[in-house]
Parts: sequence; structure tokens; C-alpha cells
Amino acid sequence: MSTEKIRSSIEETINYLKVNPDKSCIRTSAAVAVLERGLKVRATGFKDEVIISDMSPAEGGEGSAPSPGWFLRAAMATCHATEIAMKAALEGIELSTLEVSVDSEFDERGIFGIDESVKAGPLNMRTRVRIHADGVAKEKLNEIVEWAKAHSWVVDAIHRAIPIKLEIEVV
Repeated sequence: MSTEKIRSSIEETINYLKVNPDKSCIRTSAAVAVLERGLKVRATGFKDEVIISDMSPAEGGEGSAPSPGWFLRAAMATCHATEIAMKAALEGIELSTLEVSVDSEFDERGIFGIDESVKAGPLNMRTRVRIHADGVAKEKLNEIVEWAKAHSWVVDAIHRAIPIKLEIEVV
């Protein structure tokens, strides 16, 4: 999709939400995860989207698919890249290079409950952005990346540590 088409679509949505703020809060569709075998899990969405996760053999899995932690990093990287591309399009900037990578550091003892003082999730996450647009100043591109970080859905959810409600049904 062209930069102009992206910008036009986003501007139309922004204008609609400004006029109809009562329509801005929505509940997303569920991602439903079902254990297939061992530690292999299939997650599906309402449009039949599918991702499959597995753990490494050292963690009891078969290593047949990426781990859930990799999907979190991938979600963060793709969401940040998407938000950067959206903001650039809104500014009328055609990006020639955009690559976002996310890695993390964690203490594996946390997922096994070896030491309850060790958290299961990442200790830190690092995002690296490679970006270029012909004729656009480095400062402007930095500004777009920083803006995108502040407005990325996934980055924001991780950064704010949003409340998570747990409902359990034993069948």
C-alpha cells in the first residue's frame, strides 16, 4: 500500500474518532490457545489466524516452533515497526529502510519456579531500529521512532504492566 493511501486511511479514522469518541473503546477478539501435545500449543483468532508455539527440548518441549517469549518479542517488534511506518506515512515520508529487532534477557529459573524471588518474565528488553528515508534528517527520523514507541499498542501494554484478570473454569 502506498504511503499516501496509508496516510489517507489513518486520517479518515482519526477524523471519525474525533467526531465519535464514544466509538473509540473496543474489546478485541480473543486469541484462543489449545494444548496439542507435549508443550506444543496452537493459538487461533477469529479470522482463523494460527500460530503454534513450543518450548525447547531443554525446557521439556520438542523445539518444533518458536516459544511464547519469541512471539512476545515478535509482537513488540512488528507493532513498533508498524507504528513507525504509520507515523512516517502521516508525515508524508517514504521509508526506504525500516528494521526493528527486539531481544531480551531473562533468568530461566523464573519459569520453573526454582526461586520465587526470580520473576518468570524478561529482566529487560532491547529494541533496535534501523531506519532511513531519502532526504529526511536524522533528527526527524529519531522523532518518528520515539513517537511510535510512545504509541505502540504492544510496547505500551508491556511498559505499563496492565492489569490482567484471570478467570478459571474447571471442567
